[in-house]
Amino acid sequence: MNCIVTNDNSVTVAKIIGDLDHHTAKFIRGEIDKGIKETLPHRLILDFSHVTFMDSSGIGLVMGRYKLMGENGGEVLVANPPDYIKKVFKLAGIDKLTKIVGDYEKYLDKEQTKADEKNIDKEELKSGEVERVETKIN
Repeated sequence: MNCIVTNDNSVTVAKIIGDLDHHTAKFIRGEIDKGIKETLPHRLILDFSHVTFMDSSGIGLVMGRYKLMGENGGEVLVANPPDYIKKVFKLAGIDKLTKIVGDYEKYLDKEQTKADEKNIDKEELKSGEVERVETKIN
């Protein structure tokens, strides 16, 4: 059981390693929450690429971090889950709360992610040269 938490550019990455079950979830939760409280990131990426086993505690871990990040106006991404874990997350509806992604490198740069979502260049977003169009539906 191990959890490596790194913070950079208002993004926190928690790399979970080994088994994620009721025995290890408390420690992992504590490490992630400590990283969130210290830096108040805008985005939390939970990297499941090195998880070897997960029970329902993993679902609780994601849902709890989703709630915590939401209270601070942030978001959670689940990254690199093995296929069987991805299937469990989808059955539990986690994919309705957060994105489940493979490679998370592009999500490390919050400004570039905003630009990608608008299909524009990051520098255009920063300069304010992008015209904003809003549509209201009544």
